[in-house]
Amino acid sequence: MNKAWSELNKAMQLQIKKKDTFNDGIRTLFLLRNELMDTLTSVRTTTDRADFNAMPFVNANGYHSKTIAYSIWHIFRIEDIVAHTLINSDEQVFFKENYQKRIGSSIITTGNELVKNEIAKFSEQLNIDELYSYISEVKASTENIIRSLTFSDMKSSVPAARKELLQSLNVVSSDESASWLIDYWCGKDIRGLIQMPFSRHWIMHIEASLRILNKLR
Repeated sequence: MNKAWSELNKAMQLQIKKKDTFNDGIRTLFLLRNELMDTLTSVRTTTDRADFNAMPFVNANGYHSKTIAYSIWHIFRIEDIVAHTLINSDEQVFFKENYQKRIGSSIITTGNELVKNEIAKFSEQLNIDELYSYISEVKASTENIIRSLTFSDMKSSVPAARKELLQSLNVVSSDESASWLIDYWCGKDIRGLIQMPFSRHWIMHIEASLRILNKLR
């Protein structure tokens, strides 16, 4: 793991555990997310469209076996789902702003159910400009939600009604490769969700994308 990102992530996790450092932890989280988003922006400006679909590690085990386009989609569909449906109980950016049509996606899910050639074909469908518009909106909306949270909210669990709402939206595939996500998210408190989908999850998939880029170059 990138040392600077790892250190920020560790600091954030420690800070949000204590009331007197909670606000510092949120600032650290946003600093980490800004650095990671800057990396994604750099990828956008320096990468050919075809490279977003490439799978140089297609038979490997790990996040680098995907594509860059898929990885970006996956990070932010998960964040949109968790932030809006499970934490804030409002409409996902994806639906509110008609991003399925704008991006040109055949799916509304996280993409966990896709494998190998399915991932490559899915990646080829996507309008990268609109995908980047989507991820920018998701990042901003998530951070607005996080700003509204207090230290006492960190131990809150996901209400059963929101789990039922999530299931009804069909944004997580019923395939066994994806269906576990619902119980995984709903078994965490708000602090746990911040520590994974909103931070560490970004790091893992962005580092995998950089590994793909390094191989292509």
